[in-house]
Amino acid sequence: MTIPASYKKVLLLFVLIASSLQLQAQSKTLSMQDAIINPALQPENLDQLSWVAGTDDYTFIQDKALVRGSARSPKTSPILTLDKLSSALQAAGGQELKSFPELQWADANSFVAVTQNKVYRYDLQTGQANVITTFSDSAEAIDLDPTKQRIAYTKNNNLYISVPGAPDVAVSHEANVAIVYGQAAHRSEFGITKGTFWAPSGKQLAFYRMDQTMVTDYPLVDINETPAKLNNIKYPMAGSKSHHATIGVYNLASRNTIYLKTGEPAEQYLTNVTWSPDEKYIYIAVLNRDQNYLKLNQYDALTGEFVKTLFEERNEKYVEPEHGLYFVPGKADQFVWVSERSGFDHLYLYNTSGKLLRQLTSGDWMVTDILGFDSKGKELYYTSTKESPLEHQLYKVNLRNGKSEKITQGSGTHNPTLSPSRQYVLDNFSSFDVPRKIWLLSNDGKVLQTLLTAKNPLTEYNLGTTTVFPIKADDGTTLYARMITPPNLDKSKKYPAVVYVYGGPHVQLVTNSWLGGSNLWMQLMAQKGYVMFTVDSRGSGNRGLAFEQATYRQLGTVEIADQLKGVEYLKSLPFVDASRLGVHGWSFGGFMTTSLMTRTPDVFKVGVAGGPVIDWKLYEIMYTERYMDTPQQNPEGYDKANLLNYVQNLKGKLLLIHGTSDPTVVWQHSLQYIKKAVDLGVQLDYFVYPGHPHNVRGKDRVHLMQKVTNYFEDNL
Repeated sequence: MTIPASYKKVLLLFVLIASSLQLQAQSKTLSMQDAIINPALQPENLDQLSWVAGTDDYTFIQDKALVRGSARSPKTSPILTLDKLSSALQAAGGQELKSFPELQWADANSFVAVTQNKVYRYDLQTGQANVITTFSDSAEAIDLDPTKQRIAYTKNNNLYISVPGAPDVAVSHEANVAIVYGQAAHRSEFGITKGTFWAPSGKQLAFYRMDQTMVTDYPLVDINETPAKLNNIKYPMAGSKSHHATIGVYNLASRNTIYLKTGEPAEQYLTNVTWSPDEKYIYIAVLNRDQNYLKLNQYDALTGEFVKTLFEERNEKYVEPEHGLYFVPGKADQFVWVSERSGFDHLYLYNTSGKLLRQLTSGDWMVTDILGFDSKGKELYYTSTKESPLEHQLYKVNLRNGKSEKITQGSGTHNPTLSPSRQYVLDNFSSFDVPRKIWLLSNDGKVLQTLLTAKNPLTEYNLGTTTVFPIKADDGTTLYARMITPPNLDKSKKYPAVVYVYGGPHVQLVTNSWLGGSNLWMQLMAQKGYVMFTVDSRGSGNRGLAFEQATYRQLGTVEIADQLKGVEYLKSLPFVDASRLGVHGWSFGGFMTTSLMTRTPDVFKVGVAGGPVIDWKLYEIMYTERYMDTPQQNPEGYDKANLLNYVQNLKGKLLLIHGTSDPTVVWQHSLQYIKKAVDLGVQLDYFVYPGHPHNVRGKDRVHLMQKVTNYFEDNL
């Protein structure tokens, strides 16, 4: 892939800007608390910035007040204080508020807040709040319906609905805890983020029913009780039996549930659940367990009967549906489908007979998100990497002729939201040199208002210089790298370097955003005299199917080759000490760190691997089998990637870190690695975080990153 000339200018500009910022920097150094949990060092934002329903007004939270503005006027004014909202909720039977809950606008003058196990509606004109409905204080997976009147929630393994003026209704009454209702299925793969799907009117609810009785129990241990308590979870490992999912539809009026007849085999994936606008049908992207064959099926929402297959998609490696159907306003028989069938995620306009009307976008770039249609259903707004693989920009495409128009201004990573009228856009973005800027745009891209220009929160700190640049993989593929050099770099000296690595699917570490996508711990390390380096290797996100599928059936092989190209670049720099290279990563990055330490044992002196996958046979079905097939189908690939086979190669210092309650990369991975090291007489270091899941958050993260830092300082 070639780099556009315009983007080469951006990269050069960033180098110059970074150098300029370095000259202006002051003398302060970052503490670990600063780097990890000091909110004052993050760019300023407008809390809960959102559009007011049915208007071209917007609101945000500032200084314990709700502030309102309009696209038609630059003036803003406070319309509600926290104290007043709190008093109104207390008058309605609630408790005092310490901060604003999440607000969801119902109309131009009222909003809904789900807090304290109640759904409140607050009226700005009367200044009063009323309780719409209440729900259990042990509710989880709370899902407010589109009319903002009803709540679906789960409690333990069952599903409930709360409606105004009536007791909560149990949709399911399942005693077997291995059968769960209303929770995200398939371990949240395929873009699945929840397990309930309200019909547009809120009168019906589709939901996942997941039968896990055939899945082996996996033990997690809770040490907060004496004696310690066993907490079994269902964890389907690659090549083993998978759960069986079905989709129920509950009618709130009749209180009856029907199940969609999704058929056999039971081991299939039901993804991208979408209601038709008239609520008569439900569409599901049905994917086989091999994940190489997809059918977009239509089902009758009243009877559950299969209606038809609209179309099929096949790929010799895998198909990965991650978006539902986007129905065109005013044309209930037309929808937009997102597919990577061309090698990149693009937009396709279909009718409900399954006929492709036209491909709307094309090119060697990715559509990254869908924001919605204009009010007349003539144009669709989307974000993409068309400008650069490192950027997200907003576009609109004409559904009739497929012509696209760029809306957002300036290079960077844009996170836009459309106004209800679709005439305006709130554009929250950052770039290499912009901590954050929030613009209000017209839908043709004109900047109408600047709502926020965040100051650089790091001006008093003596930071390193960050550069982003391309390097080449061994097959000529362009890879993007980021390097942070120590403040006041002396090129006559030799500095140790630490490679921060991930390298797995769906993740992109190097972007045209604030600090180039890096974090303040990396700047702290640069202040301590380390060169910090990252490269997004093949297999990582937002670069298209060929880039991602380069690692198919051989996780860890191509990624290592690409990371070594980064190392080759580092070694070419006169100020990098090639004998003092470190590597650190978490999860897939922990797998990569351990791989690099043992499959290329002469390259890195020190490694710190957090939550590492050691043996892909122990990882979950959906993710692993997509990229590796099953262990039975691909024994050579699993064996080559199994890091237990390389323990004896370890030459440098390696620290493994794991949370003892990790439900994602189970503790067994690193424990087996330690066992193998003991068996072979290989010395390495190990640290656990009791009770922590897959990552270490909150104040304990300060402890974690100090542990990581100390290990490099002591050994590199």
